[in-house]
Amino acid sequence: MGDQFLEVQIPQQRTYNSIPFPSVLSPNPTTIAVPSSVSHLTETIKTQKPFLDSLLHKTGAVLFKGFDVKTAQDFNEVVEAFGYEEFPYEGGRAPRTNVVGRVFTSNESPPDQKIGFHHEMAQAPESPSELFFFCEVAPTSGGETPIVLSHIVYERIRHKYPKFVEKLEKHGLIYSLLLQEDDDLSSPIGRGWKSTFSTQDKSVAEERAAKLGIKLEWMEDGGVKRIAGPVTIIKYDKSRQRRIWFTSMVDCEDVGHDPVKAITFGDWTPLPADFCYDCLEIIEEECVAIPWQEGDVLLIDNWAVLHGRRPTNSPRRVLASLCK
Repeated sequence: MGDQFLEVQIPQQRTYNSIPFPSVLSPNPTTIAVPSSVSHLTETIKTQKPFLDSLLHKTGAVLFKGFDVKTAQDFNEVVEAFGYEEFPYEGGRAPRTNVVGRVFTSNESPPDQKIGFHHEMAQAPESPSELFFFCEVAPTSGGETPIVLSHIVYERIRHKYPKFVEKLEKHGLIYSLLLQEDDDLSSPIGRGWKSTFSTQDKSVAEERAAKLGIKLEWMEDGGVKRIAGPVTIIKYDKSRQRRIWFTSMVDCEDVGHDPVKAITFGDWTPLPADFCYDCLEIIEEECVAIPWQEGDVLLIDNWAVLHGRRPTNSPRRVLASLCK
């Protein structure tokens, strides 16, 4: 145990094989003279990096609570202290804006919009390894970032639907989603094609999409159908030697896309509706949703954990950073 941190328990945690999920770290008052200072936190991260890496690998997610992280700049310093390489957000579907340094808004859609569970950029050829979230403004109710262990989801779905999982492992999935010309900030996946591919030129967009394994079919209204796949969604986590449910198969359910129509097996056969929604129920049953408090920093291993967003009707500002 890194003696500069105190591992604490909170009511929302779950336990798998005697391992708490997520791990929650607070300042250790017996060893830290100024427990809440950002400068002390960043120095401690640097000196305790092996311990933190090991903890993240073991648990999949680490929540830092009780530290004096107040601003986007503070959060950027915390991210930098870990020494991870920055991951560029290219081809992603969420509307986001750079705030400072490596820090972006997590999703600019209205906070009353739910975001389904997903691994970050699961459809892209390369995905981030780690994700950071920081609560700058905490909602008075709701608005959590629920998380769930991907291998637990895989095991439960495979147990209930072995034949469908076998087909998923063989064929993968094809995603056929519509992108408007410009950003639609009312939708959690409303990033327009101009922002997605950082161009207003359709031919350039096609070239950049092709590098991401995406085919574009242009619509008369200026929008485009974004066809990705077949995408491998059952992956093998080599570092932990287990299979994971690496997909956002149901994350479009609540934002105007019917997953049964927008997503098919890799051979273009449709997904059974009961399979889609039972998968969603399984994920909900296993997830952990910890209420945000201002100053919280959540570190997620993107290979181990799916995440989403609970809706809220109160102000909420959660920032993010992606790492390789």
